[in-house]
Amino acid sequence: MTKSPPSFDYIVVGGGTAGLAVASRLSEDEAVRVLVIEAGGDHGSDPLVSTPGALVGQFGNPKYDWNFRSVPQEALNGRSVNQARGRGLGGCSSLNFMMWLHPSRASLDAWAKLGNPGWAYDDLAPYFKKVCTIHPPSEAATVMAALGAPTTSAAILRVAPAPRLRTSATELTADPRTGKAIGAFQNPASIDPKDHTRSSAAKAYFGPQVLQRPNLTVMTDAVVKRIIFEKDAADCSLLAKGVVVLQSSGGDKEDEEEEVTISVESEVILAAGALQSPQILELSGIGDKDLLEKHGIEVLVDNPGLRGRRWRPVGRRAAGPRGPGRARGPLPHDQRGRALGQSNISTAYMPLVSEQGGLMSAAEKKALLDAHLASEKEEEEGEGEEYQVLRSFIEPQDEPTAQYLLFPGQITTDQHPDSAASLLIPRAPQDFATVVTCLNHPASRGSVHIASPDVRVRPRFDPKYMSHPLDLEVLARHVQFVEKIVATEPLRSSFKGEGAGGPGCRRDWWAIRSSRPRRS
Repeated sequence: MTKSPPSFDYIVVGGGTAGLAVASRLSEDEAVRVLVIEAGGDHGSDPLVSTPGALVGQFGNPKYDWNFRSVPQEALNGRSVNQARGRGLGGCSSLNFMMWLHPSRASLDAWAKLGNPGWAYDDLAPYFKKVCTIHPPSEAATVMAALGAPTTSAAILRVAPAPRLRTSATELTADPRTGKAIGAFQNPASIDPKDHTRSSAAKAYFGPQVLQRPNLTVMTDAVVKRIIFEKDAADCSLLAKGVVVLQSSGGDKEDEEEEVTISVESEVILAAGALQSPQILELSGIGDKDLLEKHGIEVLVDNPGLRGRRWRPVGRRAAGPRGPGRARGPLPHDQRGRALGQSNISTAYMPLVSEQGGLMSAAEKKALLDAHLASEKEEEEGEGEEYQVLRSFIEPQDEPTAQYLLFPGQITTDQHPDSAASLLIPRAPQDFATVVTCLNHPASRGSVHIASPDVRVRPRFDPKYMSHPLDLEVLARHVQFVEKIVATEPLRSSFKGEGAGGPGCRRDWWAIRSSRPRRS
């Protein structure tokens, strides 16, 4: 266990995607002392983390995955939904599918419109360029692309339906890196082309040279219990003065934890993720007054506070003896023995589609949005402005409302999956491809709140998926369109029958549709 000095200039709570980037940049200044506190361990040499094709082995394993579970969702017929979250240095960048996605200009400009100056597209564009290094496809990948195979910098398995998805879904060809995120493309992957390993925040921002900095300290297996605040006498504002940490000796027993108080001179940077950052704030006295008092927590700021996106897969069995999830033909010389060092997912950002298939007309879209956004109830609840901004950037014909992912394998939806691994581990021996439909901009609004004053107790995660009727309508139309795509040439001949989970998914979907909540 690393012995910590009594004080730091900066304390970064959470060694995930954002936390490690911030800590790496801050510690470039030799004059400041930086501490990173991470609840998980250091998995830098772990093959389940470094090997792209082995990522499923992390899901549901508490060593790597927090594996949150939502409260039962009313609009999903009481289903509890798993949410994988990375546990360890690198956070979710050590657990995710390594897809490198760019948002549209309009979606980022919406952040600024809602009261966040400095977060518009033009403000962030220089950092999008700075945050990554683009590697062109290898010569072997370029040859395979000429034969009809999609490519990324390090993922060159031949996924037969991917080029056909590009022609079947849309003829739009805008480059998402330019701010116009529309159309179909092969996903770049955050994989190091030199050794075909995952390029996580831990690898990219916390390499050996960074870890050797004398002004940088990293605490792993340490949970922040709360932030220590002090009121400024001049203006009654809160100042972060330190953190209370439960430092583990590496065992699983609570009596092996040591409570440590660490002070800070400048800032505490909270980067514990979308679910645990709210938990730490509430445990520290910032949150809903009634809730905090219920749990015996002193209220410092009364601030009643997640939004998530819902997805639905359409799975089909691939025609022929070799499906899209397998390498076709001999691998290039530089890829032999490295089939697990790759990621093959095609993406299409799609605008609203009509019930008949194809783009929804401007009149149809206006009628749909008029029916579901900015009702009197929403105006009373203070959501009117947010929904008007949402409407302003999904109403144009060239803005997406959903993302289609062509996944080269099976995805099976269970009513109560144990973890994300339950969805991704194959159930049938045949080869499959799955088109997953994700809502880009859901209107449903949920919440994350503490369930106990004990930091070890998971927060109450209630995303309220599909609670807004607009989400049901938009997702339904996109799923219908995907069904039409896979039933139409040239994709139709690539698939054989319904596939494992196809009818089951459909029954599940119509069950969701039949339980549509009414808004008064």
